Amino acid sequence: MQKGFRQSMAWLHAWSGLVVGWVLFAVFVTGTASYYKTEISRWMQPELRAAEAPGPEALAAAVERGVAYMQVHAQGARAWFITPPRPEKPVVELFWRNGPGREPGHVLLDPETGAPAAVRDTKGGDFLYRFHFELNMAPLWGRWVVGICAFVMLVALVSGIVTHRRIFADFFTFRRNAKSAQRGWLDAHNVTGVLALPYHLMITYTGLVTLALMYMPWGMQAAYKGNAQALYAESGQITTPRPPAGRPGQLAPVGPMVMQAVAAIPEPLERVAIQNPRDANATVIAVFEEPHGLSHEHPQAAFDGATGALVELRQGGLRPAAKTFSTMVGLHEAHFAGPALRFLFFLCGLAGCAMVATGLLLWSVARLPKPGARPSLGLRLVDGLNVAAIAGLPAGLAAFFLANRLLPLGLAARADWEVWAFFGAWIALALIAPFRPRARVWPEMLAGVAALYFAVAAADGLRIVRAGLAGTWRIEPVFLAFDATMVGLALLLLFAARKAGHIADRPARAERQLPRSGAGDFRVDESRVEAPGLR
Repeated sequence: MQKGFRQSMAWLHAWSGLVVGWVLFAVFVTGTASYYKTEISRWMQPELRAAEAPGPEALAAAVERGVAYMQVHAQGARAWFITPPRPEKPVVELFWRNGPGREPGHVLLDPETGAPAAVRDTKGGDFLYRFHFELNMAPLWGRWVVGICAFVMLVALVSGIVTHRRIFADFFTFRRNAKSAQRGWLDAHNVTGVLALPYHLMITYTGLVTLALMYMPWGMQAAYKGNAQALYAESGQITTPRPPAGRPGQLAPVGPMVMQAVAAIPEPLERVAIQNPRDANATVIAVFEEPHGLSHEHPQAAFDGATGALVELRQGGLRPAAKTFSTMVGLHEAHFAGPALRFLFFLCGLAGCAMVATGLLLWSVARLPKPGARPSLGLRLVDGLNVAAIAGLPAGLAAFFLANRLLPLGLAARADWEVWAFFGAWIALALIAPFRPRARVWPEMLAGVAALYFAVAAADGLRIVRAGLAGTWRIEPVFLAFDATMVGLALLLLFAARKAGHIADRPARAERQLPRSGAGDFRVDESRVEAPGLR
């Protein structure tokens, strides 16, 4: 091998990060936002009012109303799922699975009347959460794509650690006024990478572990003949599955089962699942939120749907392998984290976004041609993808939020229109960027995205004013925090646009200031100043 080991690792780090960097940026951005998916969903449904946690009787009554609705509207479904009212979302949320090839059902009910709730249709923060690991693709394909990218990300992290001999010195090195644009991007990449390096390693590895059974199913196939439910039951993650009897049956009242489960398990009730609801061997399962701690495990109580008798009660008792797996899931999703720790996770996620973005830009800047030379086709392609990913995805998020405030409340398939706005804005920016001058594309695109975020805050402010004029004035902290975040992101993007404009103007200013010699013009390309090991 002609190159040394570190030089080989530097090559591997640069190219592995580039190949999956655009997907990883989308995964990091939407994953970081998912730490606040509940608050995002709350903002996107302003008709809901925060309420007190319901008592056992109210929970039982709400679940009964959900069952009554699905007995009429979801008779052919194989499974019903009922999420009872919660303080942050005081409606009954219903979801049911139909047969293969058929769309699942979803509706929100008023817990007092059992009628569909007067709430705008939106996918809310759940869209960002699922995009984080499915990319809005078919679930199996999306998870495979994200898993492959996560594995390459792990390779890039390890090779990056090997490449940087001065990894701790890099933590304290950030030359914001460096004359070389490449040196500035290198420092930014190093600082954001080293600053949250333990988080980057943890979140990448645990993300792979959460879907490890899909990526490596051979052990389950050998030991359980591909029956994942049997594995989950034996390891203590779910109650023992009860197969359908194959003959019709009558479902017993579910309310008493809910009250019995709530009395037995101290954690808040998360959802009620009813398997094979029209079968004589129907099963009602009450699933509770996980106890505080790293392990992501849910206490459960299973009842015979026909008689209402308690069949199984699961509280803890996970096998060691399942306990390890559930701890990895808990670490990745940070359900255990309080407000301060969750905010720290959020900041580390932002550092990950910046690390990926600066790495992509550094690859491009390090390969800029000399003055007067045309950039290669590959470099132009990378530049276009960089703009599409780093500026286009934030534009799509802003359009997603803005559509939530501007679309008519009664619009058919309103939630899908919000998603189309997300992809429409993203694609529009990606198509416009290649036709703008290279020196101006970043300032223009970033300033345009900043305007979108200002528009989101303005649209919500207009909603608050209208509510005040209608006499329904109320301001909740989650709305103020969200709008303040939108304004903060807009200001940050304007700052980035201004800095990008200065960097774009720097070569022109340098050219005007350089003396001329008799042999012709003398040019200095500061972007060609490289750090060892980058090539």
